[in-house]
Amino acid sequence: MYFAPLSSPKAKHLKLKSKLDFLKIDNGKLGAINFNNMLPVTGKNIVKLDLDKECLTKSEEKYTKLLKEQIYWLNRNDEKLYGRSKKIYDKYINKTLAKNIYERCCNFKLLEEKCLEYNE
Repeated sequence: MYFAPLSSPKAKHLKLKSKLDFLKIDNGKLGAINFNNMLPVTGKNIVKLDLDKECLTKSEEKYTKLLKEQIYWLNRNDEKLYGRSKKIYDKYINKTLAKNIYERCCNFKLLEEKCLEYNE
């Protein structure tokens, strides 16, 4: 399994174009996904969050609302996300990525080895 980090919404996301390694969430309104920085994980590395718990501050409430909106979008687009992540992974492994994308990608094979070591 892989985890692809999400970026919080930024004004620049509205102007940037989605690419193989960068996908805007809801046209950038909800942030973006950076597939080039995907990390391998196992079930041991996943912590579930309770987004229905009571928020203590306005900041927590705002962030929880954003997370719920991101999750809703991600769940509705799961096939697109899987396809994009598999494509960048396969192209990286086969060394068929454009050089500029390849150079900003994590070393997926090395991270898989380190993930297994960490979880032993």
